[in-house]
This record gives sequence, structure tokens and C-alpha cells, in this order.
Amino acid sequence: MSHRGPPKDQVYVRRRGRMTAGQARALDELTGRYRVDEAAFLDQLPLDRRCGLEIGFGMGQALVEWCCAEPETQIVGIEVYQPGIGSAMLRAEQVAVTNLRILEGDAARILAASTTTPWLDELRIFFPDPWPKKRHAKRRIVQPDFIAVAASRMRPGALLRVATDWQPYAEWISEVLPHEPLLQNLGGADGFAPRFTDRGETNFEARGRRLGHPVWDFLYARQDQRAG
Repeated sequence: MSHRGPPKDQVYVRRRGRMTAGQARALDELTGRYRVDEAAFLDQLPLDRRCGLEIGFGMGQALVEWCCAEPETQIVGIEVYQPGIGSAMLRAEQVAVTNLRILEGDAARILAASTTTPWLDELRIFFPDPWPKKRHAKRRIVQPDFIAVAASRMRPGALLRVATDWQPYAEWISEVLPHEPLLQNLGGADGFAPRFTDRGETNFEARGRRLGHPVWDFLYARQDQRAG
């Protein structure tokens, strides 16, 4: 099965940022427990186990909550922000989760490099970087080529959940997702879905809500076959 790769203009940039002592400790001491090398992950995809993926998990709150809610599911998180990776591992250690694997890298490239045998049962993209400047819009993770690859890696019935608080990005997403033939909209006629109640409110979302920023949710499912 042929597939398209990630958008050529999408560049993976490691983001270090300011790191707390706890996050630095986590990167030093917990890497062996929770992080996985990209090559090893691609070689050992859990094809015989339910698997969920969150792209751009930020500080890891929703990611770890997902691990706790579905202990039998292999949860994978991909992030480029090192303090966020450290924070996620600290949270995971505090609640002793055992079903978490974290990768640092370009999610588009990782998905494109993964087996074309569908392996994902749920994909979550919460509050991705909106790249608000018009000339940077091509760097957004939600692109037709990326969504085509992601959908092809989803098992029939698998869910795609996306949320953003940036209206121009919501409009962009609402144009991209309906054009992927492998996906079916489970939201309303306008393309938007009710807020995903199992998504814990992060500090980022709470701050936006206080500032009066609405949040747009999207919910799609992988169809059994291409509409034709």
C-alpha cells in the first residue's frame, strides 16, 4: 500500500525551553521507563493490542489521564518540547502508569514511517500550534497529506479527536478533515462536535476560557473502506 509522506515544509524543531529541576530529573532518570527510541518503536508496534496516540501532548496532563482511564491500552505520546516530556514523565511516575510510551520527534514523519497495516485505535491532537501567521500556515500539523497518512494507520472504527481554541485554525481544520475519504464526521452538520468530556481541562485551556476563548472540538471515525 503506497502512502504519502509528511508535508515538505513541515520541519521538526526540538524545543528545549525553560526546564524545572524536576523535569530535568525526569529526563535523566525516567527516560528508560517511559521514553522509546523511534526506530525501536517502529520495529515493535503493538499490532495485537489496542493503541492510542496523542500528538503534541504539551505538559502531559491529558496524556497521563488517558493512560489511567484505559490501563489496558498502549498509549503513545509524541512531543518536541523537552520540558513537556519531563513533565509528562513526572506525572506518569506519580500515578505509576505502565502503559505509556513517549517519543520525541516529528509526528508526521513517524506516522509516515510506520507500518501501513492499520494499528491505531484512537488519535488525539489537542490544541496544536496554530502557526497564526499566514506564511506559516503550511507548518500546521493538520494538513491533507498528514491526515491521509494518519487515517490510513487507523483501524476501522478508530477515532480522531482534534481540539483548538484558535478560530482561523478551526476553520482550516473544518476544511481539511471532510475531504479525507477514509474519515467520517461524527460531529454536527457544521463539522463541530461537543466538548470531549474525558479531556481534562489543562491550565492552557482554563486560561483561554477565562479570556473568553471558545474551543472547537472535532470528532471523526475511520471508515471501513474508501467511499467510492
